[in-house]
Amino acid sequence: MTAVDLQHGSATDVGHVRAVNEDSFLTAPPVFVVADGMGGHAGGDVASAMVVAELGKLGDALLEPRAAARSVLAALERCQVRLREYAEGQGHRGPSIHAGTTVVVAMLVRDEDGTRWLLANLGDSRVYGLGPGGLDQVSVDHSVVQELVDAGRITAEQAQHHPERHVITRALSAADVPEPDFFLVPLDAAHRLLLCTDGINAMIDDVDIERILRRCPDPGQAAAELVQAALDAGGRDNATAVVVDVVGLAENDDDSHRAASDETNQGALP
Repeated sequence: MTAVDLQHGSATDVGHVRAVNEDSFLTAPPVFVVADGMGGHAGGDVASAMVVAELGKLGDALLEPRAAARSVLAALERCQVRLREYAEGQGHRGPSIHAGTTVVVAMLVRDEDGTRWLLANLGDSRVYGLGPGGLDQVSVDHSVVQELVDAGRITAEQAQHHPERHVITRALSAADVPEPDFFLVPLDAAHRLLLCTDGINAMIDDVDIERILRRCPDPGQAAAELVQAALDAGGRDNATAVVVDVVGLAENDDDSHRAASDETNQGALP
């Protein structure tokens, strides 16, 4: 197996407004997950905990990218079944539309091209990559304002203050398992990953996120400072950050010699 040395850290906080922390996260190399539950006492915390539990069953073997993507889809489908059973157990005649969760996943995969990151997302939780070219938002928000930006109807700056900026267009719920987006990223193009809920990036901008990630060499300290910065900016939501560093690659790993300018590949891997 290709030797890849990872270091990671995490932090979460309920914030200054919410009564319940509906965020959940997983740090179980080679799998990392952040989920932002929706529904409050109707089960948002339950939904995020369920998806983290199911993705935590993926194990520690490095799969090839398509097999890994299929395993992520299977875990999301298992979680949907569990959410449906939970909703029925709470007395709902049909699936509860109130309990759901966003999810972002990062896992190491390996094929003939070497070891890479497979990233997946549903909703508006994000994955950022910090590499030689700076900070890059790899995931694409599944949100109303992102669709408006893509259509050219508003600017990215206007999206930050749009009244519907928290309305998402895809999420995992008891009623549905939408198709996540998948991305393949070379390790040397993102030597540091950040997985976070919108309680981070809605409170502090990407410039401050990059500044903190560059200032803090320890991933645990970086995660804690990101959460603290979100709290200092108002803490209007639960805030969760997972930071993962690639600190070592085997000399014979072809991927370690690929140019950092390689394009990120996005596609329906399954």
